[in-house]
Amino acid sequence: MILHLAAFTWADDVTADDVAELTAALEEMAAGIPALRSYRCGESLRLRPGGADYGVAAVVDDEAGLSAYLDSAAHAAVYERLLGRMIATRAAVQLPVPDGTRV
Repeated sequence: MILHLAAFTWADDVTADDVAELTAALEEMAAGIPALRSYRCGESLRLRPGGADYGVAAVVDDEAGLSAYLDSAAHAAVYERLLGRMIATRAAVQLPVPDGTRV
């Protein structure tokens, strides 16, 4: 399995309503993508200083599943409608998840 993590810092004009709309759109999108084994998204809890404003964690079976998720029309639509204009910075990483590991 693969764990895909993305962290976003928002542009200055992003509002709480924008973030709530994005979260709803991402959760709806994820529900329609069979390649996703697990999906979480939301605002940072800010339990430590620094870091990003928002994060996404997606678990897929393999590279094909990652491509099915990231290259999907639904993902592109959320990016075009909401996410693209909200981002000041983005960082992403993909990590291997060993068999039998809980994520």
